[in-house]
Amino acid sequence: MKLEATKRAAGAPGPLRRAGRMPAVVYNRTLNVPISVDLKAFDRVFRSQGTSSVIDLELDGELLPVLVKAVQMDKRRRTPKHVDFFAVTADQPVDVHVPIEFVGTAVGAREGGQLDVQRREIHISVLPRLIPNHLELDISALAIGGSLHVRDLAAALPVEATILDDLDLAVVAVVPPRVAVDEEEAATEAEPEVIAKGAEGDED
Repeated sequence: MKLEATKRAAGAPGPLRRAGRMPAVVYNRTLNVPISVDLKAFDRVFRSQGTSSVIDLELDGELLPVLVKAVQMDKRRRTPKHVDFFAVTADQPVDVHVPIEFVGTAVGAREGGQLDVQRREIHISVLPRLIPNHLELDISALAIGGSLHVRDLAAALPVEATILDDLDLAVVAVVPPRVAVDEEEAATEAEPEVIAKGAEGDED
């Protein structure tokens, strides 16, 4: 997806923002260029591509493949006010966080369990051209008490990708319904405490 950019001079960003543009920078090990992009155009591209998909940044007639590395937000208006683009190199792996999309309905959830999502993305290192837009994780066979982990996503990744997260980290689980847990705790609390018990056959 393409996004047009223009170089900008250093200075207060007020005039840029009043013109509907947003200050930004595009950089890598050998590049560091202040630029500006149209705010609405960036919003459309960012909603589509996120931080894990390559964007073609058009600057001075040249297309630079970039990733969104950081977005500073205006907390009051809840709109972006500055963005950092990282210019990728085709033969250099990059570290990215790829979104996880859960597929199906867990059998444990149909039986009354609660789906507990613990991670919504996975951190990998991979060549830019191989970055997946998202990873699908089938949870339909997940029973109550069951869980899936980062290692269960490995098969969905390109073989060239390296997982940077701990493989044993839980991604999603199905936990017992809260009502059942509360009833079990209540039953435990209601049992009388046994201080001591004599051997069978003891006489007073």
